[in-house]
Amino acid sequence: MRRVRAEATWPESWKLSYAYDLEEVYGEITHRGYAAAYRERRRHTLNLIAEVLPPGSRILDIAAAQGNFSIALAEMGYRVTWNDLRAELADYVRLKHERGDLAFAPGNAFELPFERAFDAVLATEIIEHVAHPDRFLANVAALVRPHGHIVLTTPNGAYFRNRLPKFSDCPDPGVFEAGQFKPNADGHIFLLYPDELRDLSVRAGLELERLLLFTNPLTIGHVRTERLLGLLPASLVRAVEQGTRRLPPALHRRLMFQMGARLRKPG
Repeated sequence: MRRVRAEATWPESWKLSYAYDLEEVYGEITHRGYAAAYRERRRHTLNLIAEVLPPGSRILDIAAAQGNFSIALAEMGYRVTWNDLRAELADYVRLKHERGDLAFAPGNAFELPFERAFDAVLATEIIEHVAHPDRFLANVAALVRPHGHIVLTTPNGAYFRNRLPKFSDCPDPGVFEAGQFKPNADGHIFLLYPDELRDLSVRAGLELERLLLFTNPLTIGHVRTERLLGLLPASLVRAVEQGTRRLPPALHRRLMFQMGARLRKPG
């Protein structure tokens, strides 16, 4: 990925994307927990794809923003299509793209005339921003070929600090439509619980093939552990992360902040 430098003439959406890249890509850390959690999420996401799809497979990265996952997958040998509602971000992603097969399809992915279905659709940190996650999953499924996959990440609704409503308890999700698609955590509407994601997958005609819970309060810098991340060796932090994955399921479910899933579309 090519290293870029901010310019005063950039549009505001580019400047916001660059601020994220400073933490996520370039290592100029301002929030250690966020950066560590992003690296962990990136690792799991790419693994979820590489486990089932060989290089050369066609992947749609939906609502891909600054395109870091799109670029990484292209560099891994996949044929990637970047997508986002903010069309102007495509040129920002082009600045960073150095190698690999990367195409651009800005706009509403559910309305674009793609020639054929994809081997996989990637949706990272998107489903928590929509008022109708059930419809969202069904629409994404329509973009995937039979036996293809959907890989998504989202905050874990069962995490002990979550205070957002549960989608399955909401009688009318339509009341949240006006607040959809806002960026950052301020735009989170529902945080899905693992059992909810399983149920929504079935309703969308999908099989929940793999579910991961990861990133504990230490590794994300919650409950006053942000300073510790600057003092503890990275190897110890990783060991704590690995250790919490071996906790009893009920406790593990409550302690892990992040959820990653791979869904399969039956033939």
